[in-house]
Amino acid sequence: MRDRDPEGKPRNARPRDAYGRPLPYGSPGLPRVPDDYAPTTEQALADGRRFLDEGLPFNAHEVFEGRWKCAPEEERELWQGLAQICVGLTHLQRGNGRGAVTLFSRGAAKAQSYGGAYDPVGKAASALTQDSDPVEAVTLILDRLPH
Repeated sequence: MRDRDPEGKPRNARPRDAYGRPLPYGSPGLPRVPDDYAPTTEQALADGRRFLDEGLPFNAHEVFEGRWKCAPEEERELWQGLAQICVGLTHLQRGNGRGAVTLFSRGAAKAQSYGGAYDPVGKAASALTQDSDPVEAVTLILDRLPH
């Protein structure tokens, strides 16, 4: 059963490992991005970059998802795309190359449709394959992500 807050909204209280996989309740997991995290653009980029630099794309996905939920309408597709790219990186880390490529494709299209400084991120994600090295893939996306 999923954790819920007092208003009945789902919450993500279950601990997770470095790859975002759920752990049994009471297990020591990695610190999580709070459900109510609502960053500015600058904060989302800084936090997302920090998590990618630490090799934690699942956490970076949670950061970009937090921005997606509170961003102006015209930015939401961009943040959703960045979150999808990070989920793709997570799938690559878990050994699910096929799922990773699907998410890279979806996320890349959204990042590239936004254009500007995010176009290189989309192009880099589009170039990743199911056989890409996970560490190198995370580094590639981190290097293309705006500061």
